[in-house]
Amino acid sequence: MFRDRLEAGELLGQALGFLKGRKDVVVLAIPRGGVPVGREVANAIGAPLDIVITRKMGAPGNPELAVGAVAEDGEMILEDEVVRMLAVPRDYLKREAARQAEEIKQREKKYRDGRPFPKLEGKTAVIVDDGIATGSTVRAAAESLRRRGAAAIIVAAPVAPPETVAELSETADKVVCLSTPAYFSAIGEFYEQFEQVEDDVVEKILAGDS
Repeated sequence: MFRDRLEAGELLGQALGFLKGRKDVVVLAIPRGGVPVGREVANAIGAPLDIVITRKMGAPGNPELAVGAVAEDGEMILEDEVVRMLAVPRDYLKREAARQAEEIKQREKKYRDGRPFPKLEGKTAVIVDDGIATGSTVRAAAESLRRRGAAAIIVAAPVAPPETVAELSETADKVVCLSTPAYFSAIGEFYEQFEQVEDDVVEKILAGDS
C-alpha cells in the first residue's frame, strides 16, 4: 500500500537508481496520474520529464473495459482476446480509435503548450504510470516510442498484476514494478490517497511550476 503518488514515485525512483546520472535517459509519464509519479522518478535519477499520451479504447456499452488503446501517432493496439470474446465489429474499433486519437490531440495541445515531443533516437525511454491494469495503454506507448527511434524501453510502475508484467516484458526491454499482487481489481486500491489528478496539475508539473 502506497501513501500517495508522491511516495510511490520516490520509491520507484529508488528502484530505478541504476539509471542515475545517465545522459541518454528520458522519463515519459502517462497523463494524468502518471505525471506526479514521473516527476519524482525524473528528479531521483536526474532525467528530463515529458509525457507520452495514450488513450484506452472502451468496449461497446462498457467504456471501462479496454478493447485496446491508441498511441499519439494514431496507431491502434488491440486486446485480441477481448475483441474476439465480445465480437467487437471492425467499424466500431475504427470509430473508437478515431475518437480517442482526437482526444489525444486535444490533450497534447493542452499539456505541451507548443513544446515539441522529445527526440528519442538512441535514448532510453522510461514509461511511468501510477499503476498498470491490463497494460493496453502502456503497450501502445512503448510501441509508439519504438517507432520514434528509442533505443531501449523501460516500463516503470508502482503496482501491476503479475500477468501484465509478464506480457509487458515481451514488449519492453525491462519492466520495473514495486508490487505485483495476485489479486488486482483497481489501481486505487493500492493507495491510501488516490484523488484524481487534474489537468492544471499536469500542466504545472510539466512547466516546472510544481
